[in-house]
Amino acid sequence: MRARTAASTLAMVLGSVTTALAASGAREDNSGIFAWIFLGFCALIIVAQMVPAVLTMIGAAKGVRESFGHKAEVKSH
Repeated sequence: MRARTAASTLAMVLGSVTTALAASGAREDNSGIFAWIFLGFCALIIVAQMVPAVLTMIGAAKGVRESFGHKAEVKSH
């Protein structure tokens, strides 16, 4: 009898916890316009720093490719 009571109590507690968590709904975001402007500015800084990095990587890849091409031509002479 006691085990049945503990099991029913556990089921009732777990059921109420699930209901309480589900009742909260979607997360509210109380950030104002200034928070979004700040995040946009941070994203702009990141993008501005990635453009030269990508261009440098492309230039390095072209340089490596050209150096291998010149070595092959020198060996063939």
